[in-house]
Amino acid sequence: MHNFNVELNKLQLPELPYGFDALEPYIDAQTMELHYTKHHQGYYNKLMNAIKGTDLENQDIYKTFSEISKHPVGVRNNGGGTWNHALFWEIMSGNGGGTPSEEIGNAINGAFGSFDDFKDQFTKAALGRFGSGWAWLIVDDNKKLEICSTPNQDNPLMDVSDCKGTPVLGIDVWEHAYYLKYQNRRPEYVDAFWNVINWDAVNEKYKDAVK
Repeated sequence: MHNFNVELNKLQLPELPYGFDALEPYIDAQTMELHYTKHHQGYYNKLMNAIKGTDLENQDIYKTFSEISKHPVGVRNNGGGTWNHALFWEIMSGNGGGTPSEEIGNAINGAFGSFDDFKDQFTKAALGRFGSGWAWLIVDDNKKLEICSTPNQDNPLMDVSDCKGTPVLGIDVWEHAYYLKYQNRRPEYVDAFWNVINWDAVNEKYKDAVK
């Protein structure tokens, strides 16, 4: 499995860890190809242009996010777009779905009462985000799980975010993530997402976050 966190610290664009058609029929191959090769690549290219010749070229991306309010909007939007999508690819799999076990499963049950209650709250966060953005499952500063959402390409690592913590699961609710297959039917896309979540990857991210 790719360790995207390390690669992103180096501001590299991670390879997609599976084929464009791996998440069919839930996320179609054409959407995956456009999403990765056009949108994600575009954010990365623009980020590289935005930080070229500055100290940010060699700075840890997490430090950049922690003081993102000091930097130009191009760094905020494209840095978030680069990092958010890398996480998104990693927490999905063609063999995904089901109910989480191990540490993340126990933590979800402890924080939300049950997996079904968690699923309901996370879905509400994804559907309730007005316009473009993301819904997240994060580990907060107290090492507790929390659900929240952010607009545009913001994420909970940024000092401008209303909710702060380390994302371990996220869903992209920009229309480019689902429009070709689901048109404007975001609820169908969010429902399909549960079938492709790679809970092993989420569990590893959770364990890293609570160390």
